[in-house]
Amino acid sequence: MNTEVRKRSITIAGHRTSFSLEDAFWQELQRIAMREGRSIAEMVVLIDEGREGNLSSALRLYVLGDLQQRLNMARPDEIPALNPDQGEPE
Repeated sequence: MNTEVRKRSITIAGHRTSFSLEDAFWQELQRIAMREGRSIAEMVVLIDEGREGNLSSALRLYVLGDLQQRLNMARPDEIPALNPDQGEPE
């Protein structure tokens, strides 16, 4: 897996913005966009609108959250729920 971080640019609300993502996160973000019937630009705008912190981190967390949600749906009984306060299985 290529771990190189690549700088990417996109237009949001009429202005160019840049973010850095590893190829694996970029590819998964593209898959999510395709699955949801959105363009990659629409996905970035959606994530940008609800983010806290920098855009690159928000994109990575969105991809991670999507993957976790799909994993939990596929195997709900095999994955222990985490205690949100302690980050440990309940």
